[in-house]
Amino acid sequence: MCPKQSTVIPEVSRLRAFLDSRQMIKNPIGVFDKYTARLGNTFVYYFGGVKKVIVSSNPDLMEHVLKTNHENYHKSEIQMRRMRHFLGHGLLTTNGKAWVDQRRLLQQGFHREQLIDLGSTMHESLEESLKSFDEEILRGPIDIYSEMMKITFRMVSRSLFSTNLADTEVSYISHTISSVQRFMVRQIVQPYLGPWFTLSGELLKFEKMRDRGNKLVLNCIKQRRKDRGNHHDLLQILLDARYGETDVGMNDEQVLSETMQLLVAGHETSSNALSWVLYLLSQHPTYIEQIRDELDTKVGNNPIQYSDISKLEITVQIIEESLRLYPPFWMIDRVSLSDDQVSDIFIPKGTTVIAYIHGAHHSDQYWDEPESFIPQRFSKLNRKNHTNFSYLPFGGGPRGCIGGNYAMLQMLIILCVLLRKFDYELAMNQVIEPHPMIILKPRNGIRMNFSKVRI
Repeated sequence: MCPKQSTVIPEVSRLRAFLDSRQMIKNPIGVFDKYTARLGNTFVYYFGGVKKVIVSSNPDLMEHVLKTNHENYHKSEIQMRRMRHFLGHGLLTTNGKAWVDQRRLLQQGFHREQLIDLGSTMHESLEESLKSFDEEILRGPIDIYSEMMKITFRMVSRSLFSTNLADTEVSYISHTISSVQRFMVRQIVQPYLGPWFTLSGELLKFEKMRDRGNKLVLNCIKQRRKDRGNHHDLLQILLDARYGETDVGMNDEQVLSETMQLLVAGHETSSNALSWVLYLLSQHPTYIEQIRDELDTKVGNNPIQYSDISKLEITVQIIEESLRLYPPFWMIDRVSLSDDQVSDIFIPKGTTVIAYIHGAHHSDQYWDEPESFIPQRFSKLNRKNHTNFSYLPFGGGPRGCIGGNYAMLQMLIILCVLLRKFDYELAMNQVIEPHPMIILKPRNGIRMNFSKVRI
């Protein structure tokens, strides 16, 4: 492709980017925001002073890369290689036709009918989790981020395995996934430390953790293949699913990879999103009463079901605004397979493009008062005025999060049950700030005091 008339993209020098390395580990959003303010919504950056990327919070460019011409853009090899090493070859770590086939296969687990069936499992899991939660809150302030991680991981694991995994096994797998993710982020933003990670034994340590976690899940898969009982969970859907062209199912290793990746995606997004929702509500308590009033009016004391999502308009708006301020996927990367042109920006073959979602979510080009918590901006009337691809909490285009509807149901169930049962407030003397890893987390957790609602 011969480039048309192109604009020269502003560039951060290799030296300046290398000097940013420590800050990139601590807070890449701060680094990207600094250069967005100086250079505009699209600029060239070098990870570690080495890896060249284009960083953009321009909705037109993000839509082109993620949707319009998505076939020309694959996930970057540096991220794919790291994720495959620890999570195997699954939907998150596959490109091209293999990804298309896998997406069609897994989509069966997230149809409306399946989400309706999973509702009771999700409620049962939450009731189990709240037994220990009730005890924890009596001891003083709790870290709501840690508690949400426990609750959502148990819920996702029950959705996948019914009751096949013991609580101790669930806890170990959850700990392993979180630890491995932190290490993968270091590998991605500090590629020059690769030899040291190997020589120091750090890589081997996390590989051993991965192997033990994989063994627990693989044992569960093997047991299920022998069990001819009637199971209504996502694991059974994975085992029963067949590729359309061959009518052949996945082998154990394939099921393992997809299971681990569903565990990663299925609890990390929701737990972090819920932590931020609860934090924002603690700062804007009038919305808590609005949620409770809406629950009383639209649902009563009944358990939240998938069909209730459309009824709980105010509650959904509050969740969506929280996802704007604190998007779980704060950035997405893609690599161009061939030369491409987006408006006046030329993208050469092999270029890594960072869709800087957090930047778009906080831009005053697309949002009035972007740093303010205003759920009404997601009302049916106001959402018509949103700029396309300026709001991407679960990604966008064909590779958008396959479990977005599951995540919304999960968040609604947990949030509504918590607000029905508890009052809460933010604990004193703490600084709340985001920590951008693969998912946008609260850096030091969020400590809160809970008490039972007085009837």
